[in-house]
Amino acid sequence: MCKILLSINPEHVNNILLGTKQYEFRKVQIREDVSKIIIYSTAPVMQVVAEAKIDEIITGDILDVWRLTKTHAGISYKFYRRYYKGKKKAVAYKISEVVQYPEPRTLMDLGISHPPQSFRYVDTPIV
Repeated sequence: MCKILLSINPEHVNNILLGTKQYEFRKVQIREDVSKIIIYSTAPVMQVVAEAKIDEIITGDILDVWRLTKTHAGISYKFYRRYYKGKKKAVAYKISEVVQYPEPRTLMDLGISHPPQSFRYVDTPIV
């Protein structure tokens, strides 16, 4: 099993850490063998701050995915619709077991020089 590094806005990272956002929404589905998300908090934080287990990947029609995830989406329906504007399919990663790192890490700790635009597969263990 491998991990992915996801670039996530600091506001959404906070909601993930608080437990109010239990789904991470994307436009592209990742490989089936990914078991964890490494969370990179974008500017102004620009640090690798946590990781979370992927419990389930939900894909489908945008409205169907919203109906299944809205209770713990951590975002408004308006934000959700704006994100998927012009798209027909939504992908939601159900996350759990979120572990915030005691000390944030840099991308260089992972051997990565630039943050991913969306996500990047990572095989390097986090220490």
